[in-house]
This record gives sequence, structure tokens and C-alpha cells, in this order.
Amino acid sequence: MILAQKLTEYKQKLIEYANLIENMLDKSLKGLIYREQTWLLDIIENDEPKANNFEIELESIGTILIAQYGPVAKDLRTILMVLKINNDLERIGDHIVNITESSQFLIAQPRIKPLANIAKMGDGAIKMLRDSINAFIQENTELANQVCVEDSTIDELMKQVIRELIPLMSASPRTIETSLHLIRVAHNLERIADLSINISEDVIFLVEGRAVKHRHI
Repeated sequence: MILAQKLTEYKQKLIEYANLIENMLDKSLKGLIYREQTWLLDIIENDEPKANNFEIELESIGTILIAQYGPVAKDLRTILMVLKINNDLERIGDHIVNITESSQFLIAQPRIKPLANIAKMGDGAIKMLRDSINAFIQENTELANQVCVEDSTIDELMKQVIRELIPLMSASPRTIETSLHLIRVAHNLERIADLSINISEDVIFLVEGRAVKHRHI
């Protein structure tokens, strides 16, 4: 019973971390789209340190739970899964910081193209992240599978962003630096989607014991 309560608290801490990461992603995109420097600075100055503390705390708790309670079977798999998601969220946080840094550059420059496709990528990445965490909490493999399917939309939007920017860079060298930052934003969104798929694939393995790694590549 004690371990069960500890696991519930552990998962709740992970949810808090995931919510922070999701809010960071949403804020970084809104900062870019609405050209709001305050939101971008808030990510760097306040949210990133909080995220780092979550990552360290979750890793520490997981290690202590394994050492103190000697969990087996599903309890052990759950702890290992939280540790894995914790690592994925930390990497997602790094990608959000990359987006934020590029956004700080971009909002200071004239806009060279509409951000519609990047906005769509952002919405899709946020949904995939949220759904992958919910799939873990609910042990919902149907939702996890849906996250994997949604990756193709993100990939196509990424290609479209590049297709739109290449002619601009060719026609006007002055747009190259701005274009490269936009591509960086899109690439980091694509990586966030990929990490959400990692989480979803691990959920499928946790619940069904079925390995689906690399199935969607």
C-alpha cells in the first residue's frame, strides 16, 4: 500500500512537469506569433529553471523508490517508464529553449512569410505531447497509437515550411538568416513530435508488452 501511494504521488509529479513543459511550448509559440518578448523571457528566466528542478527531482525519487522498495513486475515497469518520460520531457524542454532563442531573433526582424504552417506544427506538437502523457496516465494504447499516426502531418508541414523558404533565400540573400531561424523552429517542433511518439510507443509496450519502436519511421 505504501508503494502504491508513492507511485501515485510520483506520477502526479510527472504530470506537473509535463504541464509545465506544455505551457512552455505554448508560450514560446505565442511569443513568436504575437511578437511578445515578455513571454519568451519568462521561459528562459523562470520556466527553464523550474523544468530543470523537476527533472532532477523525478530522477532522484525514482532511484529512491527502486532502492527502498525493490519493486517488481508492473510497479518496476511504471517507475522505469516515468524515468524514461522524464528524460524525454527534459529533451523536449531543450527543444523549446531552442525555439525560444530563435523566436527572440525573429520577432526583432521584419516578417518574411506568414507563420501559418509553423503555427499548425505547434498546435500539432502540443496535442501530441498532451495525448502521449494522457495515454500513459490512462494506460490508453488507442490514444498512444493515435499519437504515432499524427506524426505524418507534422512531417509534411515541416517539408512545406522548407519548400516555402528555399525560393525566398534564393531570391534575396537578406532573408537567409531569418529563414534559417524559421527552419530551426520547425525542426525543433518536429523533434518534439518525435519525442512524443517515443513516449507513446513506450506506453504501448508497458500496457501490451508489444514493441513498436521505429514502426512509423
